[in-house]
Amino acid sequence: MQDRPALILASASPRRRELLAMTGLPFTVDAPEVDEACALPPREAVAEISRRKALAGAAAHPECVVLAADTLVAVDNAALGKPHDEDDAARMLRLLSGRWHQVYTGVCVIGPDGSLHSAVDATDVRFADMSEEAIRRYIATGEPMDKAGAYAVQGIAGLWIEELRGSHTNVIGLPLALTRRLLEDCGLRPLGD
Repeated sequence: MQDRPALILASASPRRRELLAMTGLPFTVDAPEVDEACALPPREAVAEISRRKALAGAAAHPECVVLAADTLVAVDNAALGKPHDEDDAARMLRLLSGRWHQVYTGVCVIGPDGSLHSAVDATDVRFADMSEEAIRRYIATGEPMDKAGAYAVQGIAGLWIEELRGSHTNVIGLPLALTRRLLEDCGLRPLGD
């Protein structure tokens, strides 16, 4: 087995940590503080924010492979971030109810040589109609409060996901097929030597 550079996950997301662990690659979590404000449309915003995170991580770990990601939920090309409070979560869930929306995740990997590899994955998700009572009860679980778009596809919200077109892991926060390709571009082989 040849020496390979250490892998740094530049994200504090427990979901990204769980997904990256599936690659079989050892990694360390070190989430840099970066400005996540971005006025770009959602697809471009996740690319920019993941790039900022990766660059900050690479500056702190110059001899490592650094992986960063950012996810946004979008309805009619307008980003839905994490809800500020229960009223904001209810507003978002009403927007999602009975319709399609998009989930974008930007992934950026910087190699120890400074090479930057990035791409954006997009998944279309269709929500069933949610009654006001269902919205209220779902918010009462607490699940929506720290999630982009006020829901977690892998959690209770799965009760209302009627259809998904694209990567399921993208909706959770790290598209694994795309991530594998970007890591391979930097010389790391998931589940390999």
